[in-house]
Amino acid sequence: MALPLLRGITTPTLFRANGMFCTTQRPILAHFSANKPESSVRTAAPKSTQQATREGQVVAEQNTQGFEAVIGIETHVQLSTITKAFCSCPYNYGSQPNTTICPTCMGHPGALPVLNAEVVECAVKLGLALNCNISMTSKFDRKQYFYPDLPKGYQISQFDIPIAEKGYVDLDIPLEFGGGHRRFGITRVHMEEDAGKLLHSESGSYSQVDLNRAGVPLLEIVSEPDMRTGIEAAEYGAEIQRVVRYLGVGNGNMQEGSLRCDVNVSVRPIGQSEFGTKVEIKNMNSFSAISRAIDYEISRQILLHKESQADQIVQETRLWDESSQKTFTMRKKEGLADYRYFPEPDLPEVILTTEYIDEIRSSMPELPEAKRRRYENMGLSMQDVIFLANDDNVAHFFDSTLEHGADAKMAANWIMGDIAAYLKDEKLSIHDIKLTPLELSEMIASIKNGIISGKIAKEILVELISKGGTVKSVIEEKDLVQIADPAAIEAMVDQVLTDNPKQLEQYRAGKTKLQGFFAGQVMKASKGKASPVLLNKILGEKLKGDC
Repeated sequence: MALPLLRGITTPTLFRANGMFCTTQRPILAHFSANKPESSVRTAAPKSTQQATREGQVVAEQNTQGFEAVIGIETHVQLSTITKAFCSCPYNYGSQPNTTICPTCMGHPGALPVLNAEVVECAVKLGLALNCNISMTSKFDRKQYFYPDLPKGYQISQFDIPIAEKGYVDLDIPLEFGGGHRRFGITRVHMEEDAGKLLHSESGSYSQVDLNRAGVPLLEIVSEPDMRTGIEAAEYGAEIQRVVRYLGVGNGNMQEGSLRCDVNVSVRPIGQSEFGTKVEIKNMNSFSAISRAIDYEISRQILLHKESQADQIVQETRLWDESSQKTFTMRKKEGLADYRYFPEPDLPEVILTTEYIDEIRSSMPELPEAKRRRYENMGLSMQDVIFLANDDNVAHFFDSTLEHGADAKMAANWIMGDIAAYLKDEKLSIHDIKLTPLELSEMIASIKNGIISGKIAKEILVELISKGGTVKSVIEEKDLVQIADPAAIEAMVDQVLTDNPKQLEQYRAGKTKLQGFFAGQVMKASKGKASPVLLNKILGEKLKGDC
């Protein structure tokens, strides 16, 4: 177990600012407003994000001849702990400004931090999930910089001794982006606190400061510079999000800022071992935006190299603008020396035991990579595997369906097809619907046993998803039992052929595609209940004149 000192939590008197913003005057921002309305992001680019991502990938590949990109990502994961990292204040997204703050998270003189033990547990979980070495002893440091949303004038973080390091993450690239398996290195995972939030005015003449987020626990994941394309970087970010959600350490919602990716991009001539000058990109609120921003930045830097203007590539922070699909300068990038790190004197070392780590390891769920390999071993296609393992709730629903005896491929097809389409149309998640894994398995069994057809199953599925109930009760209530009597189906076929002599003549003259027309007419006459297997067999014999 972790040392007892990690588990103490102070309960300071809560300081409230009556919901008012603290305000700081600042020079007019000529180029950037950090809080653009969501609607402007959505309407600026008429193409779908997937289409834009594919087109950007093609352009980037065409423009990289003779050069290669080197990409690394710093990912900040906001933890879903009840209280902040070093005090007992809660954090609830969307709370009134400056209502969940206290002297400790505001850095008032004399207020001392006390480490939230749950932050350590989350850090160990994520470190293990990313195949890292866990530090048995780590420490906190002060990272000095001055900005209006950092009330103490420094951030409590970890510098030279992080809690986890030297790991990796495995992932599968979707087939539409070329497919293949990738492994990207993880340099380190460290604990730190978040800063507050600046809200810039539309005119850019002043900013308002909300300190609710100050002191919220973060885990920063620093990757190795192993990625070479925007697609690889976006898929890496998506895999980190999946791992975070599977572990339950955070919700990973990019739109809330619960998962933030800062990308470092440089280019170099192919064959050169030295890295080029890296540029950091911020302000990307989706993985497709990450891919497009990187592809743009790669093209921009390569163009400067080709025009003998490589000296114009400087170490800086650039922002991604969704409307123009370009990056632009925000500020020059600070170096490590600018932060003036030194050990945090108010917090002791974090000392772990082997028993504590083993206890956490044994409690961890099956992770996305292991789940994908298990599904692949079932004989499912890579498209099925990636889709099912993408969401832990979908994967759990699929696994539960299989536990009730369902065929894996049929279950995957129904979940990826009709169920996924319903969820998308109704903007629901799979745990919001009334269909249970048991009833999905019963429906699949009814199809395999010839009780209902696939067409009838679609009708039953909608009923089960929206209203619940059992497959058996819906079949009985709506009289949907499949007609499997050969004589009854033969009579319907005979009637359809009699009613359509012209089409029958055309079929026997060579227009064999009309068989689908006849089958449709029989299904219509049977109200969709005729067994497709028997129907096609009897119809084929009748059309040939065999009987």
